[in-house]
Amino acid sequence: MINEKLRKYLDENGVDYEVIRHGEAYTAQELAAAMHVRGRNFVKVVILKSEQGFIMVALPADRVIDIAALRADLGFKVAALASEMEVKKLFPDCETGAMPPFGNLYDLPVYVDRNLTRDRHIVFQGGTHYESIKVRYSDFERLVNPQFLEASRQAA
Repeated sequence: MINEKLRKYLDENGVDYEVIRHGEAYTAQELAAAMHVRGRNFVKVVILKSEQGFIMVALPADRVIDIAALRADLGFKVAALASEMEVKKLFPDCETGAMPPFGNLYDLPVYVDRNLTRDRHIVFQGGTHYESIKVRYSDFERLVNPQFLEASRQAA
């Protein structure tokens, strides 16, 4: 079952969404391939720790985060990947690594890589490693109100 907090938020805001059940998978690229979704449409969520606290970055699965570019873009002196234990504490109701890109539900600022904004729909994990959610990108942006940045490069 998808994350209850997320389901309630989507329902309360009248968002049309599709829950996609799939085999257990752990990387965004594996999930995109298993569901026959283009990597650019599947959201990879990265949690970073900076001198200003934790932040969430959402980017396409076919890209990798460029932490140096992110630091430069946001003016951070320090930015590093959060530890698995820190992520577990931030998202206690999600399986580790399966958090949805709705940091606003967890009091985290959300940054979206501009490459994610190009298509009509996005797909992301719904709090588990076996269910994902498809929504219109415009609904996601309306509900999350993210800040935008260019902090990724094409995956090898």
